Amino acid sequence: MPKSTPHRLPDQLRPNLRLVFVGTAASTRSAALGHYYAHPGNRFWRAIHEAGITPRRYQPGEFAALLELGIGFTDLSKSGAGMDHQIAAETIDVAGFRAKIEKYRPKTIAFTSKKAASLFYGKPSSVISLGRQPSDGSLPEIFVLSSPSGAASGHWTLEPWQELAKWIGTQGERA
Repeated sequence: MPKSTPHRLPDQLRPNLRLVFVGTAASTRSAALGHYYAHPGNRFWRAIHEAGITPRRYQPGEFAALLELGIGFTDLSKSGAGMDHQIAAETIDVAGFRAKIEKYRPKTIAFTSKKAASLFYGKPSSVISLGRQPSDGSLPEIFVLSSPSGAASGHWTLEPWQELAKWIGTQGERA
């Protein structure tokens, strides 16, 4: 990775997306390849297809194509890379993430791990539940998904991903 590149993965954001996936930071593999959820052991691409969020199984290198489906990507740390416990706390930019949400106003945000959600909410992961979160009306709808990382296999469940698919499906009917 060239030292002149502060962001490991580019944001894939534009106004009024129906869904934005939010991770903690790029994995080492994703940062090296420049693709979201690029590690072969990561379940992300399979999960969004199996849950019904995408019409087919996309490959990590096709992440930009999901903008055409109204789906974007970002991370809480745009300069860190690695597993969650390897990400330096000072690289986590919750205020920057909130500013992106204000600017682009997505309809739904989906954190791809309890860790990412815990950093956003400032609460321990243990008190955050999977699935749709209570809304205070000031933010888009927020979902917390089970981590698709191979390192989190013991905690994997497709259910919150399916709940998200059902939710965004009903939003399309109301639009």
